[in-house]
Amino acid sequence: MSKFTNANEKIAEKVVDGFKKIEDGVVSGYKKIEEGAVTGFGKVTDKCVEVLFTKDGESVEDAKKRLSGNK
Repeated sequence: MSKFTNANEKIAEKVVDGFKKIEDGVVSGYKKIEEGAVTGFGKVTDKCVEVLFTKDGESVEDAKKRLSGNK
């Protein structure tokens, strides 16, 4: 192969490696944000159910079951 072809292949490999690193960083960052949002939402809904809908001595899980109609 010519020097030009070898140089192009090396450049292509570096570009692909760089892209994969960026992609991995973006995906892992998104997953962290998504996990944080879901966890936060769960905490907020649990607190709302606890404050607004639980009866005396009832757990949050029991209140959720009662409200959803699944016993």
